[in-house]
Amino acid sequence: MSPDGQHILVHLRAVEAQRRRRQADAVLGARVQAVKRFQHARFTRTYVDLLSQPRYGRATRFFLDELYGPHDFAQRDEQFARVVPALVRLFPHEIVATVRCLAELHALSESLDSAMAMAMPAGDLDRAGYVAAWQAVGQVEQRERQIALMLEIGQALDRYTRKPLLRHSLRMMRLLAQAAGLAALQGFLESGFDTFREMRGAEDFLRTVATRERALAAALFAGDTVAQVTPGASGQGSPAPQLGQLP
Repeated sequence: MSPDGQHILVHLRAVEAQRRRRQADAVLGARVQAVKRFQHARFTRTYVDLLSQPRYGRATRFFLDELYGPHDFAQRDEQFARVVPALVRLFPHEIVATVRCLAELHALSESLDSAMAMAMPAGDLDRAGYVAAWQAVGQVEQRERQIALMLEIGQALDRYTRKPLLRHSLRMMRLLAQAAGLAALQGFLESGFDTFREMRGAEDFLRTVATRERALAAALFAGDTVAQVTPGASGQGSPAPQLGQLP
């Protein structure tokens, strides 16, 4: 198997290990879901301006649901793990590299979410509790890696929109992907491709995401209990964000 395929499997096994850990510990599982719900609400509030814009709304929703959401991706992960050799064989190398980034982001996010759940205080998760858990977990470099991977996936999808032949190849592969058990991955890639194509250039969108996420992370590491990046005036290269409140 190729190095990319091996790395994808390693990340998927790490995700599965986190999933089994939560299944064996109902309290941990409930706490992880609380962390995910909190983060999902925070992301929604941080990007409420982009969600409302025709140009950026669908791409923001894609990030929210596919990369940042509280959803259970067990079916997609199971498909990946079962058919990684077919994935590497059927899909172009650049798409396989993007899937590798997706798998790494998934594994890293699940690991950090579990760590946050272990560190959070008992009871409902509020702003102060989230900040306290964030600081207890630490891992500055891993948080930056999480942001970088999210942006790398977005940049890759944006590049794909400038390659019509690649989009045509994806469309032609639907039946093969379904037969190989890769329907969930195929759907993710096609949805991402079409979403970013509709945006007609993702540079400003991705710059806005990078600015806000890094500003928020810095504020949380500084112990700001009212840290939440407020929406800028537009999604087109908005300046360094101000700090408002977490939901």
